[in-house]
Amino acid sequence: MNVPNRLTVSRFILTVAFLIAVFSRYDTLALFLFGAASLTDYFDGKIARRDHLITNFGILMDPLADKILVCSAFIAFVEQGWIAAWMVVIIVARELAITGLRLLAASKSVVLAAEGYGKHKTISQIVAILAILVLASFKSWGAFGETIFGFSLFGHAWVEEFAILAKWVAVVLTLTSGMIYLWRNRHLYLNDL
Repeated sequence: MNVPNRLTVSRFILTVAFLIAVFSRYDTLALFLFGAASLTDYFDGKIARRDHLITNFGILMDPLADKILVCSAFIAFVEQGWIAAWMVVIIVARELAITGLRLLAASKSVVLAAEGYGKHKTISQIVAILAILVLASFKSWGAFGETIFGFSLFGHAWVEEFAILAKWVAVVLTLTSGMIYLWRNRHLYLNDL
């Protein structure tokens, strides 16, 4: 197994560890584990392209590992009361719809490449998850957390305001990118109706 595929597999393992940390309320550990998992996503693609190590396993499992990591995080956050369920429904529904569209395309021997909107969506989701985790954990960091993250913005800690904004940006970009992707590839499903 090459290095990019090992990084992809490690993301599945890190996702399980991350969820255990979230549900055990080890919020700082969860933040660290999610950050590490996000870095494996960045590096597996970069190394695979640079060293020409793109495999069928990687093509299939890398986006699956990404979706499982992100969707698991958002679903776990609903359980913790950190994000509204309707926001997560939009995020998960978009991911399922696009996965379904890609499977339909594959059944017709068409490969649907990732688009710029999708990459921005992914970044916004990762930023939102990290912001939520920082918000959940920074108060337990003592003086360091209060000094770095606790300065006041409109009477509240800025990290709280940033987390709210990050959630909204992630939802809007997720919905927008999904609609654009479905519209641009409508020929794949409209012909089957």
